[in-house]
Amino acid sequence: MDIVMPKMRSKRIIRITAIVILLLLITCIAFFYVNDRPGGLADRRMSKAMGMSETMHIPIGKTAEEAIRKFRNNDDSLQIIHQEPVDGGIILFKQKTGQENNSNLQMEYARKIIFGWKWAWGGGYSIGESSQFTSALDYMSIPELSHISTPFPMLFGHILDPAIQRVTVEFEGNEKPVVAEAKLVEVGPESIIWFVSLPSSATIPYEMKGFNDKGELVTHKQIDDPNGMGAMVLGER
Repeated sequence: MDIVMPKMRSKRIIRITAIVILLLLITCIAFFYVNDRPGGLADRRMSKAMGMSETMHIPIGKTAEEAIRKFRNNDDSLQIIHQEPVDGGIILFKQKTGQENNSNLQMEYARKIIFGWKWAWGGGYSIGESSQFTSALDYMSIPELSHISTPFPMLFGHILDPAIQRVTVEFEGNEKPVVAEAKLVEVGPESIIWFVSLPSSATIPYEMKGFNDKGELVTHKQIDDPNGMGAMVLGER
């Protein structure tokens, strides 16, 4: 009798523990569903951060590419040229091919959720070639969203002149300017993109600088618009 009772108590404790774990698991799944479903709590926060009066219904995809394609209404004219893993998800760089005398680039961030992937911020630009000057690089700045966890603010663009071998973005720190080093990625024959993710403490204005292989400054521009885009030429100050 003394042996049977402890065994019965032990089995009951195991059953109760299993039930508690199961209930916690169900609660967690229910929370994530309510949060991440299209039109859920996460979409409400995103819509509010974007200044929208109505709540977006951001679709869920099995992959990051599918989630972005669903959100952007299945735009198949854009080709993925680079994928960059980041904390919480992945950034996809996309480009529309077959457009002569035009520089364009789309950057999309998708976050990983337990049910798949969701679009979580991004944008793009298209800049026609000028007849007055030849661009050395182009750029776009995308700000962070208030109270939304993303790898932003971020600047990105194309390297259009092989003289540019290094790109930096400077901004004011607490005591002295902070220099962020851009990553350069070759995405095709004679095609290079650059991008740099800045800390949330980074504030406008930004100072973009391009250097040659000797470390000499060959182009320089101040960015005053957190949503700005444009192009820079060699020798620009």
